[in-house]
Amino acid sequence: MPKLWNETIDAHRQAVREAILDSTTELVEGGGLRSVTMSQIAEKTGIGRATLYKYFPDVEAVLLAWHERHIQGHLQQLAKAAAQPGTAVERLQAVLRAYADIARRRHGGELAGYLHQGEHISHAEQHLAQLIQGLITEAVQGGDLRVDVPPAELTQYCLHALTAAAGLTSTSAVDRLVDVTLRGLRPHA
Repeated sequence: MPKLWNETIDAHRQAVREAILDSTTELVEGGGLRSVTMSQIAEKTGIGRATLYKYFPDVEAVLLAWHERHIQGHLQQLAKAAAQPGTAVERLQAVLRAYADIARRRHGGELAGYLHQGEHISHAEQHLAQLIQGLITEAVQGGDLRVDVPPAELTQYCLHALTAAAGLTSTSAVDRLVDVTLRGLRPHA
């Protein structure tokens, strides 16, 4: 087959896959993770169920692909916060704030527990830890954060402290949690 033909087919397949995941996003937002069915996904996407099954064997596979894309979006959001102008502490604060907000909006339940066990989660957690640890290391070297605790431990402190955002109901509560977490990183006077 000519290269152009292969590229066209690949682009079409990718477009259909993205449309399936976009439809799944709308369905999850509208009714939750557990309510999504293959029939709903096919109908919302505008494809037949047989076509959908060529891409994904079942709802869990669609949800896993949807979740992987969702997690990549979160990582991009966090990387953007880390890349903004400002001091290392300001950028760290922006990343922690974004992470806490993500944690606050996290889906719960059995299926969410299943989705959060995948290998993509391990990679995302490692990426997030490296991002935060890099900012902490930079801030420690600048004299803005405590030096008596290694940056790797401070990173774990931040990540674990901010999981508490899952139980918060307001952005002001998230801001307070991030502030308390950052205070724990400051050098003792």
